[in-house]
Amino acid sequence: MGLFDRVFRGSDEMFAKAEADVNAVVAELGENAPMKMPDTAYYLACLYSYLGIKVTTLGELKAALPAVKAMMTREYKTKDIFTSGVGTAIAAELIEACKYARCENPYEGTKYHGHFSDAEVRTLGVPLVTRDIPGFVVMIGPAPSKEEALEMVKGYQTRGIFVFLIGGIIDQLEECGITMNFDVRVVPVGNDIWAVGHIISLVVRAARIFGNVEFGDYDGFNTYTFDRIFAFVNAYAPVPDITVACGAGAIQMGFPVITNDTNDMWRVPKSLIINENTKDWIETSLEARDIKIKITEMDQPLNYGNAFDGEIIRKGDMRLEADGSRVDCCEFCCTKEASEIEDHAIILDGPDFDELPEGGKICLTITAEVSGKAWHTDFEPVVERKFHHMINCLEGVMHTGQRDMIRIRVSKAAFDAGFRAKHLGEVLYCQIKSEYEAVVDKCQIRICTRPEGCAEARAEANKSFEARDARLKSMTDESVNEFYTCILCQAFSPSHVCIVTPERLGLCGAVSWFDAKATHELDPNGPCQIVTKTRCTDERLGAYDDVNEAVQKYSHGALEKVTLYSIMEDPMTSCGCFECICGIEPMTNGVVITNREHAGMTPLGMTFSEMASMTGGGVQTPGFMGHGKQFIASKKFLAAEGGMARIVWLPKALKDQLSARINETAKELYGIDDYASMIADETVVTDDLEGLMEFLQKVNHPVLGLEPLM
Repeated sequence: MGLFDRVFRGSDEMFAKAEADVNAVVAELGENAPMKMPDTAYYLACLYSYLGIKVTTLGELKAALPAVKAMMTREYKTKDIFTSGVGTAIAAELIEACKYARCENPYEGTKYHGHFSDAEVRTLGVPLVTRDIPGFVVMIGPAPSKEEALEMVKGYQTRGIFVFLIGGIIDQLEECGITMNFDVRVVPVGNDIWAVGHIISLVVRAARIFGNVEFGDYDGFNTYTFDRIFAFVNAYAPVPDITVACGAGAIQMGFPVITNDTNDMWRVPKSLIINENTKDWIETSLEARDIKIKITEMDQPLNYGNAFDGEIIRKGDMRLEADGSRVDCCEFCCTKEASEIEDHAIILDGPDFDELPEGGKICLTITAEVSGKAWHTDFEPVVERKFHHMINCLEGVMHTGQRDMIRIRVSKAAFDAGFRAKHLGEVLYCQIKSEYEAVVDKCQIRICTRPEGCAEARAEANKSFEARDARLKSMTDESVNEFYTCILCQAFSPSHVCIVTPERLGLCGAVSWFDAKATHELDPNGPCQIVTKTRCTDERLGAYDDVNEAVQKYSHGALEKVTLYSIMEDPMTSCGCFECICGIEPMTNGVVITNREHAGMTPLGMTFSEMASMTGGGVQTPGFMGHGKQFIASKKFLAAEGGMARIVWLPKALKDQLSARINETAKELYGIDDYASMIADETVVTDDLEGLMEFLQKVNHPVLGLEPLM
């Protein structure tokens, strides 16, 4: 019974710490003091999810202690150690919550991350769905050596695994100089084991946001995490009892634990795995959670993986930079005849990186020339948009922008490792041939660093960009014969279906009509299926019998009907990884829109997280709607309710980003000049509705003349 006893002792230890901390903070601040984790609409998410207990004050926090303790039974049955393990994770959340009761951001100024915001949870949505992040690992250390710690984390990064760190392994990695933050997907959560409460909080919020699991549904959360969240734990010996108890909770959620501790441990196939050779843990972990990683071999000197996609190269660390805003740069994919291409040719026109001055801005154009029997020109922009991700996965290389407004920075460390211009071509060639093997027969990459050649390549590419834009701009929902489904997000949101049209892209902002069309042609049985549009029942709403049949089929009966242009009548569902959320504001008769990046309050009296909690998970919520940023400036946005004339408030950064397109659409629809200036933002008003109404009246906003929404 040694393992059972270890779990029970660990649960008791965690609960005793939680009880003492809760009692101390209540004595210090009083039972009426507020208890709120920052930037979340889900209260204490572990407690709320598993026990259905909503905590808003310290008194309610204290009152929840007996329910948590009741989970920690001492029955010598497998079910009981698992339940005790989940109770241990909830107790860990309570310990951390006490820190946030005293201070809004107790980890500020430290190397630890602490609590994850709802926005961060949603940010993981798209890469989880696309499998750019195939899984998570929680590493609890220290490792046997700092060198091994670094090797393990780098190994996980190159496989795209998101890494959470707890304990001494953080100090080891800090000694090695590795970058650790949310953007590079290596997060030092906290020093103490109770920091695991933040990770479980993230996991259960993902289950709620993407899976619409009801709060208090203990079995529902465990089923969702087992089936849809691919995570595992690496726990280095010696493993204290309190960590063993947390491990029991992880196993209950479907997350295997791999350890080299043999003290009163039982081997449980695919759940509790004892492997004393810690250097084998990566493959052992992936196998235990049935994670298959496709690694493309590339002849280049840098680590490569999705984890490096968010890496920032500071100016002081930069060896060279290509900046399309200052010099001639561009990236371009174009179609060629097979006879014009030598497969796998990397052609450099101009000096290589080691022949260019250090620290300066260089001209750089990258052209992928492609041919194939099944290839056609519609695939060009699809491949082009992938350049960003393909290049950004290089450790020590940063890429932003697209077309002729790109910026590429190569770090001194990457340069010293031997990275040169040809390696950019090698990466693009290998990834294009791997991802698009069904249609790409031959591919060659041209790289130019010669100023005159870059100017010519940029001018040639811009001719194609302009032709594409003219074609896309002329396209309307009425001008095509079919729409497309996108069910990529069903990996996490089983009942959600996007209907993608020329004027309404996917709500994640990443799937346009052309993308969906190309995806269908590349994979006819994949996530993007044709939706005919022969039976329109209401043009104003964008209601089609064809669309309703598609959403019924692809939501497995969870949805019956969807309209394309209304927020009030059968709006499209949301999965949780939407770029923006729109909600009606009755007093002004308009709608308020906010986006994930905006952390502040809105005139609805809700933050992005709080608005988003009212939708997501594949449910229809009339009056609230998730959508992509670019849809805001579409003529089809809320067309059934009067269109973009309903928009009364936007975050300033988002408004500035879209102002040119907003003004163009408003001029065409309403004859209004500079409509963006008539939309309030946080510099005008935040949560003051009277102030918002005064502003709208002052600028004579068109919403004042529209019919009531409700």
